[in-house]
Amino acid sequence: MIKDIIDKKRRGLFLTRDELESIFMGYLNGNVKDYQMSSLLMAICINGLCKEEIFNLTDIFIKSGEVLDFSDIDGVKVDKHSTGGIGDKTTLVIVPIVASLGIPVIKMSGRGLGYTGGTIDKLESIKGFRIDLTNEEINDSIKKVGAVITGQTANLVPLDKVIYALRDVTATTSSIPLIAISIMSKKIAAGADKILLDVKYGKGALVSTYEEALELGSLMQEIGAKYNKEVRYIISSMNSPLGKCIGNALEVREALEVLKGEKGGDFYNLCVDIASNMVSMAKNIEIDYAKKMVEEVLNNNKAYYKFVDIVKNQGGDVENIPISDNIYRVYSKNSGTIKEIDALEIGKLSLMLGAGRKSKEDTIDYSVGIVLNVKVGDKVNTNDLLMSLYINNINKFEVSDNIFKIE
Repeated sequence: MIKDIIDKKRRGLFLTRDELESIFMGYLNGNVKDYQMSSLLMAICINGLCKEEIFNLTDIFIKSGEVLDFSDIDGVKVDKHSTGGIGDKTTLVIVPIVASLGIPVIKMSGRGLGYTGGTIDKLESIKGFRIDLTNEEINDSIKKVGAVITGQTANLVPLDKVIYALRDVTATTSSIPLIAISIMSKKIAAGADKILLDVKYGKGALVSTYEEALELGSLMQEIGAKYNKEVRYIISSMNSPLGKCIGNALEVREALEVLKGEKGGDFYNLCVDIASNMVSMAKNIEIDYAKKMVEEVLNNNKAYYKFVDIVKNQGGDVENIPISDNIYRVYSKNSGTIKEIDALEIGKLSLMLGAGRKSKEDTIDYSVGIVLNVKVGDKVNTNDLLMSLYINNINKFEVSDNIFKIE
């Protein structure tokens, strides 16, 4: 039976809901082996899934665990998700912006596996910050401060946890149907009323081209419609790192700078764009009016103080975010204009420094990372400072000449 299902998808044939449920739930329950599921995932990567298969498999993922219900919390609950990237710390800015405007935000985030930490890793660089909240604590936090950023509950889409772990080590992470199923099953199970998606493309993203990002965003929007969820998506580039900081504590520090009023740059602009869309969805208002509200709470520090409240409520202290004192500086070897800052190479370097994980068992050094001193389009001279590396062991890394393209 399992062999027949794999063979059908190998030949590009349609799999029924019963067939999908049999093999995927069988894998979750330990009755299907890693090598069998790996074969199916590769066949899906090569041959794809039709819309009916995607909708059926999403539903199987959702129903593999609990579906959270926050209907007792007043107001429209809006969630956001980014498909990830180097230096992406937008959640740290967006959640307090939206919450400071009276919109409840329940953000469940994950840890990082790969070049940099996930949102949860970034927050754990704040001393004392708790990410393992119970459902009761989540409800209490929303009622007390209007927002919560926590790790996913143990029984939220458990099927995705085991499938994602296998995809990560079998070169099957780039399948658009599997990406959409993974993201949307978790977003729907997490109980939000409306969802904003930031779909990345480029060297540091899951998909390479704008067209692929458009396909992914549209597919996730269709999945949301099946569950009567309003879903919007924006598309953003991840060819260069987002912002100037890469590394957990450093990214928190950059987020705090924006919350305290620092304006301009790709990171600020993307945060405003995402938050404005979320406010527009929650309050059912025009995007331009929502943007003015977002900019106001950044200007008057309401968003910053909301972040302080969120952190304090979860046991943390924004004044206690240790960053390494050891700095290794990288200078330009020639003069010219910065044509490219390779996000993938920056990600690899951050991993060597200890800011990410090669495997789930690895520990992260929250205090290390990279601060970029230039951006694409800047003119530099020989010996100008390109970036500063915050390190704890100078013997564990090497800096690639391919990071900066200067002409």
